Formats: sequence, structure tokens, C-alpha cells
Amino acid sequence: MPKLKKQTHKIPTFEREDQARKFWATHDSTEFVDWRQAGRVKLPHLRPTTRTISIRLPESMIERLKVLANKRDVPYQSLLKMFVADKVEEALRSAR
Repeated sequence: MPKLKKQTHKIPTFEREDQARKFWATHDSTEFVDWRQAGRVKLPHLRPTTRTISIRLPESMIERLKVLANKRDVPYQSLLKMFVADKVEEALRSAR
């Protein structure tokens, strides 16, 4: 059975942002856009979602990491993230 295309209205043009805001506050976008035809898009320049985790590391390793980070003038947590990211990518490449 063929999909029927939903009849939609034409989106009006607005001269000012406040007009558009008022319009969309009182109208449903499904009257103007057939969202069934929408596709997924990737937004590559957005920051990735992060999650806080807790890991236990030997104090001596943390101290050595801080020394390395100090030499590179970066926070030690950032350096640790860089090291982990590099190793993850390396492992994924070698697993192919």
C-alpha cells in the first residue's frame, strides 16, 4: 500500500523573530511539515555528551601524570582523557 503524502500548509514568512515566535507558540508544526518525510542528520561540530566516572588509580601514577601534564601545560585530567582516547582509537584500528 503506497504511503499517502500528508497535506501541509505553507509556512508564512516573518519580518521579525518575535512574529515567528508568536506564530509557533500558537501553531503545531505538523500542520506545516510532514515529519514522516524527515531524515536524521548528524551535527558533527557539537560537543559530545560526557559522563562523570570514578576510577581508582595508584597515587604514584597520578603524580607521574601530573608531572607530564605540567610539562605540556594542560590539566592532568585532560591529558588522561587524551591518552585514553588515543588508546581506544588504536585498539579499534588494530581490531579491524
